[in-house]
Amino acid sequence: MNENKTSCAPADNQQTLWDSIDWTKAELSVRKLQARIVKAQKDGKHNKVKSLQWTLTHSFYAKALAVKRVTSNGGGNTPGVDMETWEKPETKMQAINDLRRRGYQPKPLRRVHIKKSNGKLRPLGIPTLKDRAMQALYLMALEPVAETTADTRSYGFRKERRCMDAVTQCHNILRKGYSPEWILEGDIKGCFDHISHEWLLVNIPMDKAMLRKWLKCGYIFNKQMFPTEEGTPQGGIISPTLANMTLDGLQKVLAERYKRRTIKGEHYSPMVNLVRYADDFIITCENRETLENEIKPLVAEFMAERGLTLSEEKTVITNIRDGFDFLGFNIRKYGNEILTKPTKKAEKRFME
Repeated sequence: MNENKTSCAPADNQQTLWDSIDWTKAELSVRKLQARIVKAQKDGKHNKVKSLQWTLTHSFYAKALAVKRVTSNGGGNTPGVDMETWEKPETKMQAINDLRRRGYQPKPLRRVHIKKSNGKLRPLGIPTLKDRAMQALYLMALEPVAETTADTRSYGFRKERRCMDAVTQCHNILRKGYSPEWILEGDIKGCFDHISHEWLLVNIPMDKAMLRKWLKCGYIFNKQMFPTEEGTPQGGIISPTLANMTLDGLQKVLAERYKRRTIKGEHYSPMVNLVRYADDFIITCENRETLENEIKPLVAEFMAERGLTLSEEKTVITNIRDGFDFLGFNIRKYGNEILTKPTKKAEKRFME
């Protein structure tokens, strides 16, 4: 296929200057394509989804927005292994022209470590600016599909959703008189680092060749090259969406297993609810035994298919009257009232 025939604007126009790009028109053009992808996905036209994704990733405006995204945030000053940054307008214009699928080969990630709140180190893989821009470009084509197929109770790393939406949802499902009283606090051991590459390549609806290149690009640490056999790097622009799509489907599995049903003329349900923010989640139920003997093994099986395991240390079952911590908030029932307030640790961090 000829790239110029399917692009939204003339990608070969070398005279176009960075400062003269109409960003409003660019965003509108990309948004229209994304809306068409959503419609095709809802209609089950998967070949049309692929065709529209190809059109979007070869569009001049999409490439320009991808370059703008990686150079306008704070990370634009953080280089990858090539130590390059794009600061001048002409460098950004050249970058747009260099975002081509043919002949593209990502460079290894630059591995750095940052401290977590518990004192342990979290590994980050920093791609080069070109690799970040390519990921941002392909994310524009993947995100409409991800949003269409996502769990309704998933709140992390999604547009128009935030941490407080997840906390509010927890409060709402636990505040009623008949609400479930038992909570499974779920935590996945090294979620980003252990996602199965094979599962991603089979199940993620995007350009498989590009996805394989990013997953297998390796990383450099202390001037040594290491391969990447599993996981998706924390630090990559597309990684949060890949992780979300990996965990999507758990809500459907639970809903099908624990449907609301009628017994002797009365409605009965174990009141199983899922609320997830990235790889942190809670599952509610009216009794501890169901959580311990049925739901926890079911979740473990769901995770195992994707190369993931639950953290035994952090995955615990709690009664609402003892309270539980979720996303920096403590949710607990006092008498007949549910109170949601910042955790002691969050208060201390704020005061410091």
